[in-house]
Amino acid sequence: MTTATKIPGYVAGTWDIDPVHSDVSFVVRHMMVSKVRGGFEKVSGEIITGEAIEDSTVIATIDATTLTTGNDQRDEHVRSNDFFDTATYPEWTFASTGLAAKGDDYVLTGDLTIKGVTKSVQLDLELGGFGPDAWGGTRAGFTATGSINRSDFGVDISLPMDGGGVVVSEKVGVELEIQAVLRTS
Repeated sequence: MTTATKIPGYVAGTWDIDPVHSDVSFVVRHMMVSKVRGGFEKVSGEIITGEAIEDSTVIATIDATTLTTGNDQRDEHVRSNDFFDTATYPEWTFASTGLAAKGDDYVLTGDLTIKGVTKSVQLDLELGGFGPDAWGGTRAGFTATGSINRSDFGVDISLPMDGGGVVVSEKVGVELEIQAVLRTS
């Protein structure tokens, strides 16, 4: 087990995800030649760091209606029932089920729910650090990366291209930069 004394500045406690200083983004191959990046403007959640880091948990919610790729027409299509159907499924959730050391970093396992479909996913987790902020509080930073298969979550639109390949790949890269604030009460 990894205890707080082995991680500089580590604080056990309950943390609120700071949506202003956090970023949840994705990358997907488009037309077999390039990648399109996007993200979500609203994320919320709670991180509970345990006395041993492996006892920590995460519960997070993404407002899927805030999906943005920088192109309004594409955003509306991706939010439509062809892809994520955000009118019916406006929120995605993640609830951790385990955390294990992996070298100097960790693997975070949890249940991800998109479009009412829940699947177990693994994310590579890096602790960014723990420390004071400018307002007398305490902050923590986390980076998580991984990939999911969109069809596993019912996003199974097939857009084949002439000559082979697809317009949008099955594999979606996920990148999270999360900053959290220690709850004081």
